[in-house]
Amino acid sequence: MTSSTPVTDTTPHRAVVVLSRALDQAGDVLEAVHPDDLGRPTPCEDWDVAHLVAHLLADPVNMLAMGRGEDVDWSAEPPLVEEGWAQEFRNRADDLIHHWHQVDDEHAGAADFNTAEFATHTWDLARAVGYEGDLDPEVAERGLAFMTATMKPEMRGEAFAPEREAPADADPYARLAAFAGREVS
Repeated sequence: MTSSTPVTDTTPHRAVVVLSRALDQAGDVLEAVHPDDLGRPTPCEDWDVAHLVAHLLADPVNMLAMGRGEDVDWSAEPPLVEEGWAQEFRNRADDLIHHWHQVDDEHAGAADFNTAEFATHTWDLARAVGYEGDLDPEVAERGLAFMTATMKPEMRGEAFAPEREAPADADPYARLAAFAGREVS
């Protein structure tokens, strides 16, 4: 599934709609994770599938706390979850999307930050476990638009490697992953 369509609907409400789809597809990819996948490497350097799953499970909780104005320690190691990843994620994601549905239009566009995070890590996990389903290109496009507009090289810290070049025919997820410092082939 490839697309080079730029993000054209920049209405705040659309940001929340696309975040909802990002959360749904993250849950779908988590459904594809099997216990024997947990030790596999991922495109996130230094993380295996178990750590990526734990990070994805922590993201909705952390993002909800951040949305409420609470301090979040993004460097804290999330607890590893033994099973039931998809359902646990969906429960946590429901709380997050409920929060975004209550945000006024002036602030709803900030949901794209969440979309960028989920799009990137959903791609990471899909690659790591050999997920064969389609990923929503609009999710990646919005995530990439947000990241390119906000993440300058000096802001990458330890979370993101330097941007890499994506192949000329790269789909939206490969372009997003390359921007996030992933090796894309």
